Amino acid sequence: MPLFSHQSFNKKGEQVSGKIDATSIAAAKDLLRGQGLMPTKITPLTENNERQWYSFLFDKPIAFKSLLLFTRQLSVLLRSGVPLLQAIELLTEQFDGQMQRILTSIKDGLKSGESFASELAKHPRVFSNIYIQLARAGEASGKLELILDRLTVYLERSEEQKKRIKSAMTQPIILLSVTALVVIGFIMFILPSMTDMFTKSGQALPGPTQLMMDASYLLTNHYIKIVCGLALLITTFSYWKQTASGRLKIDTFLLNAPLISYFVKTKAVVQFSKTLGMLLESGVHLPEALDIVSNIIDNKVLVHKLSAARDKIIKEGKIAKHLKETGIFPSIASYMISTGEQSGRLAQMLTTVGNDYDDELNEIIDGLTAAINPIMTILLAGIVVFIVLSIFLPIMQMGDIAGI
Repeated sequence: MPLFSHQSFNKKGEQVSGKIDATSIAAAKDLLRGQGLMPTKITPLTENNERQWYSFLFDKPIAFKSLLLFTRQLSVLLRSGVPLLQAIELLTEQFDGQMQRILTSIKDGLKSGESFASELAKHPRVFSNIYIQLARAGEASGKLELILDRLTVYLERSEEQKKRIKSAMTQPIILLSVTALVVIGFIMFILPSMTDMFTKSGQALPGPTQLMMDASYLLTNHYIKIVCGLALLITTFSYWKQTASGRLKIDTFLLNAPLISYFVKTKAVVQFSKTLGMLLESGVHLPEALDIVSNIIDNKVLVHKLSAARDKIIKEGKIAKHLKETGIFPSIASYMISTGEQSGRLAQMLTTVGNDYDDELNEIIDGLTAAINPIMTILLAGIVVFIVLSIFLPIMQMGDIAGI
């Protein structure tokens, strides 16, 4: 019986790991649930584990352009009637560096009788679980070239969304960084030279000026402690957010944050619907497809909800009803999926739902990007006004005193 390794959460919310014998990933998941565990990752342990460990240690994520180019060109070659092994050999010559080494490994495996999907699985840091499962489904159905076409579109849209988010965040980060450096420079190097003049006046300093002087004193006299404290805080937080309890608390906070919550849920709907639709269209059975999809959702709280819904879906065979009960899927999305179930076009309807909400997600990102510019302008203007007031209020105060 095959052996699987797993990472799961127990009833206390603690992350545990181990190994389990089962006939399939779906069976392993059922066995773990019977033990009171909530599995988040299940990986087959094969005789090629040494190569997988080698891949884990030495494989690095390749450039997205290389992965996309490989997927697209392999699809073109297969549609042209080129056998898989020959196509891999041709592509091996087109790439260099790490990608060439990976393709050489895949080529050698194919020559020894291994399947394409099993060779991809030996490089988990390069090929995602979705990529591997779709390739396996394509091999089984004899439609690998069609699957690769869908993967190409999937990869392109995913990367486009990442670029949108990155573009939306780049300008605010740069502006905030420059502003922070300017303010720190003013507090540490310019304001101290004016401190004596303000204090010798003998008058009570205005609030903005006093606040800036206090900040100047802290930064100039205790900057080493501040830097060390910030470094310790960042390190502690980075470690904590990787723990099971930390990840759950962060994900719970994101789901309760007013604006972020809608974005997180909409993204989960897109990931779940598009991927499940693609898996079902590719011939992957529903139980296994649900297992795969549950593990690609970013938010662990939503993963728990979808995993619980998965059991009910398998038992009753009604996917739309139980997806709506999770509170993740809007009523319209649930209705569309229900329509797909009744008409026998579930996979196509899931893809439609995913595409519709993907467009909505892009509109949200574009809206946030458009809103950031005026918000940043107001924020920077407020900082400038505060600094100007901290300088000129005491000067004006001293001028009034001198005039009297």
